[in-house]
Amino acid sequence: MSTARALQGYLDHLTVERGRSPNTVAAYRRDLARYAAFLDARGTVLSEVGPDDVEEYVTAVRTGADGGAALSASSTARSLAAVRGWHRFCLDEGLTSSNPAQVVRPPSQRKRLPKAISTHEVELLLEAAGAGDGPGPLRDRALLELLYSTGARISEAVNLDVDDLDLTPGAAAVRLFGKGSKERVVPVGSFAVDALEAYVVRGRPALAGAGRGTPAVFLNTRGARLSRQSAWAVLRSSAERAGLPGAAHVSPHTLRHSFATHLLSGGADVRVVQELLGHASVTTTQIYTMVTPDTLREVYIQSHPRAMG
Repeated sequence: MSTARALQGYLDHLTVERGRSPNTVAAYRRDLARYAAFLDARGTVLSEVGPDDVEEYVTAVRTGADGGAALSASSTARSLAAVRGWHRFCLDEGLTSSNPAQVVRPPSQRKRLPKAISTHEVELLLEAAGAGDGPGPLRDRALLELLYSTGARISEAVNLDVDDLDLTPGAAAVRLFGKGSKERVVPVGSFAVDALEAYVVRGRPALAGAGRGTPAVFLNTRGARLSRQSAWAVLRSSAERAGLPGAAHVSPHTLRHSFATHLLSGGADVRVVQELLGHASVTTTQIYTMVTPDTLREVYIQSHPRAMG
């Protein structure tokens, strides 16, 4: 069977038997058409393709050496996945005797450092959140103080009920329910305790009066539980008022990243931070231990005996 017919057979299989969406099939078609053109240019028929051919294809699309646009590591991995699927289909259908793409690994993807803001920027943000009078600013300050103090996800914060808070001086803690309803208890710092107490005593009753009664800690102006979208808006508007660089890109995860980064910078053990964040694996937390080239250079200059003349 020709390469073109084998390719069309696989695309039909994805549509009819696998029920893939038109957009997904179109993406497979684009990736595999490029792969088929690569094989044709080499004069390689489908039944003769070996792992080396697939490896060279991966290199070609990564660099654009085949005449197409150079792909990122993630896009190259996606293209390789399509190639693997096609070869697996050809093997299952008896069109080839092996799957040469099975042993080919995708290019490693560079891990991105989580975005964090400085402790000074956190202070500016929290001050901006609490600016003004009334229950709204009290709630907003308490919400952002809690997010930074505990590293809670935004969904964990808005789902908090009053009974989940323990504001006992010196032993304050909050009970959070993370992914998969996994429960963890996280300490709450004194600044967050002060903000939460002010809100619970003076702000929340005023907001609750507009509703029908809810155990939620954070309420909107109708007395109902604050939504994730509204909590996000609180953070965004506070970042804009604080004049933070890139305020439009500040998200609830920014405070979570900052919480972890600042703890580790202060000497906290990565496994302790793992427990506080509610990560199932320490590998997820270890990304926060990565340092930038500027930090490496600074430490090198300060520490190496012959770094400076």
